[in-house]
Amino acid sequence: MSGTETARRVVIIGGGPAGARLAARLAPAARVTVLAEEPHPAYNRVLLADVLAGRYPADVIALPGPADGVTWHAGVRAARIDRDRRLVLRDDDGAPEPYDTLVLATGANPVLPPLTGLRLPGGGLPEGVRAFRTLDDCRALGGVLDARPDASAVVIGGGLLGVLAAAALARRGARVFLAQRGEHLLDRHLDPAAAGLLAAHLAGAGVEVHTECAVRGLLTGDGGAVRGVRLADGYELPADLVVLACGVRPRAGLARDAGLATGATGGVTVDDRLTTSDPAIHAIGDCAEHAGVSYGLAGAAQDQADVLADILRGAPHARYAGTRALVRLTLPDGPAPFDLAAFGRPVAGPPDDVVRLDDATRGAYRALVVRDDRLRGGVLVGDLGGVGSLARAWEADEALPATAPLLHLLTHDGGC
Repeated sequence: MSGTETARRVVIIGGGPAGARLAARLAPAARVTVLAEEPHPAYNRVLLADVLAGRYPADVIALPGPADGVTWHAGVRAARIDRDRRLVLRDDDGAPEPYDTLVLATGANPVLPPLTGLRLPGGGLPEGVRAFRTLDDCRALGGVLDARPDASAVVIGGGLLGVLAAAALARRGARVFLAQRGEHLLDRHLDPAAAGLLAAHLAGAGVEVHTECAVRGLLTGDGGAVRGVRLADGYELPADLVVLACGVRPRAGLARDAGLATGATGGVTVDDRLTTSDPAIHAIGDCAEHAGVSYGLAGAAQDQADVLADILRGAPHARYAGTRALVRLTLPDGPAPFDLAAFGRPVAGPPDDVVRLDDATRGAYRALVVRDDRLRGGVLVGDLGGVGSLARAWEADEALPATAPLLHLLTHDGGC
């Protein structure tokens, strides 16, 4: 859009952080309408684990309310996109929402693993079984713990959400069993040594961690409530709660039904201007696939919202070039707080060089992967001094100083 065109009608489907950020950036110059399926105000999903753990009340993680010029429809789902007439049809009353520019910020759905007993005859999940994706999930899990603080919980999935959920449940007093199918926790982001330190911290905080452990099915009682899980080896564990943290999948059904192109990850295909196969429609956040990548990370969604805001406000050279995301994890509970940062490639391959520093007395671990004088990845546990300069060097893909030995990269200044 040019500067004059931003006063036209922009409809955003999705009231999560990406949609809310874009709306705030466009208003009041544009006439923005947001269709938000969740009935709550927009909130910071990154802090859901802190709400579940009881550190914050739910209202603390709410994002700022809609800006002037934004019409926010909470609890309204978009049912269909009519591209020929440029309308979004709502499912609450069938009312059409006309647009000049449409933005899909529909997020992602949790992946539901193929477990026996996961679906009740009516199609729903057994009572006590939840994903860990929304504020409603958080409140439902918290409600069970309010009634039974010593409940038994099984968390399926040892990625970032699974680790956060397990730590939060343990803090609330639950007896927690974390089942990770892979060889170690956070296997997309950590090397085995760092993952071992994370597992040891969780164990000290009351989480029983099992890797290379597959859950095959759920056990339910006569009333349809979960009562346990069955592992691949046939062993049965009691469970009052089962948390599904098996990853997410781009929520692109609305786009596919409208005939928009989707990619290998299932996300809505976008170009460097975050435009879909329809020039009047853009996509951002977890539902979008750019250059074959669907990020599923808050940092990428924020970057895309900012770039698209510039594009829609008329910036001629604005382009999205991808996001090189830094993953950070802080677990304040346990014998001592646990801090972790990871970026890029966690495990070296030929012809990479690796430099490590393992200081057990200080609880610090660092491992950096270097190739062709450039930083390709890193993992830092405990002492995060220098992570900022290291991450910036990785993000910029800069050549490392020729005069600095590799070990110097592990100092607090990152060798820069």
